[in-house]
Amino acid sequence: MRKSQNQINRKKVPSIPESRPRNPPENVPSVSESLRIRIQHAAPVFSESYLQSALIARPHDFDENGSADNSMTAPNSSKNSSLQKSLPTSCYLTAEFFAREKELIFYREWFLAGREEQLPNAGDHLVFDVAGESILVVRTKEGALKGHYNVFRHRGARLCPSPDDAAGPDAPGLSGGVLGASSIRCPYHHWSYGLDGKLLNAPYLKESDGLGKSDFSLYPVGIECWGGFFFLNLSPELAMSESRTLADQFGDAAARVRRYPLADLRSAHRIVYDVAGNWKVILENYNECYHCGSIHPELCEVVPAFRQNGGAGLEWERGIPHRDGAFTYTKSGVSDRAPFPGLDDNEKVRHKGELIYPNFMLSLSAEHVAAFSLWPQSPGRTRVICDFLFHPDEIAKSSFDPSDAVEFWDLVNRQDWEICKRVQQGMNSRVHHFGYYAPMEDLSLDIRNYIISRVGNVG
Repeated sequence: MRKSQNQINRKKVPSIPESRPRNPPENVPSVSESLRIRIQHAAPVFSESYLQSALIARPHDFDENGSADNSMTAPNSSKNSSLQKSLPTSCYLTAEFFAREKELIFYREWFLAGREEQLPNAGDHLVFDVAGESILVVRTKEGALKGHYNVFRHRGARLCPSPDDAAGPDAPGLSGGVLGASSIRCPYHHWSYGLDGKLLNAPYLKESDGLGKSDFSLYPVGIECWGGFFFLNLSPELAMSESRTLADQFGDAAARVRRYPLADLRSAHRIVYDVAGNWKVILENYNECYHCGSIHPELCEVVPAFRQNGGAGLEWERGIPHRDGAFTYTKSGVSDRAPFPGLDDNEKVRHKGELIYPNFMLSLSAEHVAAFSLWPQSPGRTRVICDFLFHPDEIAKSSFDPSDAVEFWDLVNRQDWEICKRVQQGMNSRVHHFGYYAPMEDLSLDIRNYIISRVGNVG
């Protein structure tokens, strides 16, 4: 039921209501020891010797004989211990490591940016900040989405202002930017480009002046679409040379959620959260339910399996059952919204979740979807955008009210964000050098492996 890339329903869609809570919030609840299936971009399995060599001890991480303690198991335990070390604390705290992540992960991987419905018409455009790089996405007259670095090839001026630009009330207006469905114009010297990024005109310059139009196209950004979402790749030539496609990044995830009509859904509400935690802390929290019993009592009333056995043994491929009589993520566990068409019997009564590295968390109920994108701002801060997706037939009803799902999710989210903040605060202690993963948290080992496979040494 997925629409083809760069094609969307041209029907006018309502603007997405947005709220910005005062308190930092959530993450999707889900986890399990056996849920290895939930990790989409599962990194290669590394030998213990490789992982040990990749982890470089900090100066105070030495044993009593002065040797570096790089073992990946818990202290004073055998090598067969089920407790495993996390990444070193410095990976969550330092500007130096965050800079490596930006270059080797966020600028190279496919990065979830938004929904196709946000740009329904030719000339519609959005400006995104992807780990410090300003990116312009525009809908062309042919209906395709195109991505460009938001920078003028001539002198480096930004083509369009960012939503976060703080222009004062007395700031003069500048002409330029995206001009309807026709072109993009630099506000500095009025060079103009097609929406596809090709140079159209440079005032008072011609080929004989050394201006080769093909040499001055806007810097391209890769775009691929899936399920109504679009993803950016800031190193498209490198991705092409290495044959790294969005499909590769998804692995088997697309097949597991193929019956959900994601491309047809529309966002009825959006919440933007400012989370005082490292992006990896949020992913690790999303990837286990060992914490659910203590952090999410309301959620566990709806999904008792989350607090049983420390959240171990959850069947994510089949979906997680709700309590008797419940089938969705609301306080009551029920809703008057109809299940999505095409779901199987399990999907009509169970909850599914997917994590696609590096920044996409997808939580699927029978009649709504919570889609999370993570936007790392610094080592200790992450913006999280949560879109609540519903079927257009339900949205069209006069009785439609998404608040039962939105309010329940917002509660769960804020509980998660608060504990993520506490983790980030605690890791700043001089005595904290590593965390540890319990057996029911073994999916977080995939996060450790993913980071090492992309960044290399993590000391």
